[in-house]
Amino acid sequence: MATLVLTVIGDDRSGLVSALSGVVTDCGGSWERSHMARLAGKFAGIVVVAVPDDRVQGFLGDLAPLHEQGLLEVRAERGEDAGLGPEAVRLSLEVVGADRPGIVHAISRALAAGDVGIEELQTATREAPMAGGMLFEATATLFAPPGTSADDLRPLLEEIADELMVDLDLSAD
Repeated sequence: MATLVLTVIGDDRSGLVSALSGVVTDCGGSWERSHMARLAGKFAGIVVVAVPDDRVQGFLGDLAPLHEQGLLEVRAERGEDAGLGPEAVRLSLEVVGADRPGIVHAISRALAAGDVGIEELQTATREAPMAGGMLFEATATLFAPPGTSADDLRPLLEEIADELMVDLDLSAD
């Protein structure tokens, strides 16, 4: 089986996931994992599918008509399960604070400097309940080099949290 990573974006309407999953099923493929959301009136997502090796070209050709069904772009790339390895350290990060430019950049830059990767990141903004303004919230699953602990990274991230005036919680998974 070939592993393919699909990215999709289009004007949001009902039936888009059904159309995409139908193409996967029709070629004998399997829908492995996905993250999809409605963002600013658009449907956007990333999907990992497994397709029989001998049907990959046909599958890719069958994706083209989805443009006519409302998916503005469907892109497929060969993927692989790189795996993080059993020695990688998984960490969870939660960030909450007043929304302002640069939060994601500052935190991701600090993580990269510590050789920490981001496996999954979800962010959102919402109205602050009592103070007014907007709150920024982020949750992330991180992977760090073997032997790294949350305590090793906490001082660096807390310094950034103080600069950005956000609350930060880092813990081992």
